[in-house]
Amino acid sequence: MPKIVKIGLIQTKVTKDLKHNINHAKKMVEDAAKKGAKIICLPELYKTPYFPQEQGVDTSTFWERTKGESFEKFAPLAKKYKACIILPIFEQAANGKFYNSVVVVDDMGKILPTYRKLHIPHDPGFYEKDYFENGDQGYKVYKTKFGTFAVLICFDQWFPEAARMARLAGAQIIFYPTAIGDVIGYEHPNDWHDAWETIQRGHAIANSVVVATVNRTGREGQTQFWGQSFVSDAWGKILKRAPKNSESVVVQDVDLEYNEFLSEGWGFMRNRRVDTYILHTDKLVEKSKKLKNVAHYKQMQAALKKSKQ
Repeated sequence: MPKIVKIGLIQTKVTKDLKHNINHAKKMVEDAAKKGAKIICLPELYKTPYFPQEQGVDTSTFWERTKGESFEKFAPLAKKYKACIILPIFEQAANGKFYNSVVVVDDMGKILPTYRKLHIPHDPGFYEKDYFENGDQGYKVYKTKFGTFAVLICFDQWFPEAARMARLAGAQIIFYPTAIGDVIGYEHPNDWHDAWETIQRGHAIANSVVVATVNRTGREGQTQFWGQSFVSDAWGKILKRAPKNSESVVVQDVDLEYNEFLSEGWGFMRNRRVDTYILHTDKLVEKSKKLKNVAHYKQMQAALKKSKQ
């Protein structure tokens, strides 16, 4: 019999009221659990506004420890409904450094090892290097009774190497908690949303793995978040997609045996030529000094400044 697991994605609107955000998210997670979801994921930085769209934000009320408020609120819920819950937080670590992280709580209400976002962007509207250190604990894979999954965070989703590392470590599902949308007042020359969805479907196909992406929705400052959280099977087929402009609890069955069927049939993993892959190189690792003069870069910066006027 196929091994089916029901997963849940929580697409939320986030306000400036942190207490409201966490309590509202808790209600939505409980809704997903009541519908039978056994692995439930919230969007990136689910409890706070997406503050990295601006520089110089006071974040002193935003951060928490891994066993902080989020864990305390959701661990009893995980235990009650026998479900794993993925909680993306702004973490202050014991070493005093700050990370964009996920707390994963298992079905017994116990905390699992923390994943810290490895790829940190720094562009107009996404000034994350101002707030977060590079993740320092590598990739994490969570082996549970419901299946084995990895969590990668937002900007990680653009890197095929990250998805491959998760798959090689045994992931059957890759969750991507995300906060991404359009900068209001800036017209991108291409379809940014289509590229975002397409590359993640490509990860699913190339790695014979389920991909589950959860975004926030609504407007914050000069950013209009896309919503449109989705679940893709291992052949890149969209099984379910949330709406664009409203909150949603997405609950979807995924077939983990289908991963293996495709993996065996197409042999994308089996026929790799690791002897030909040169990944350690100094090429293209420095930001170009020309970037500040690129037209679309300056247009995005101008659009973002409108929010301060």
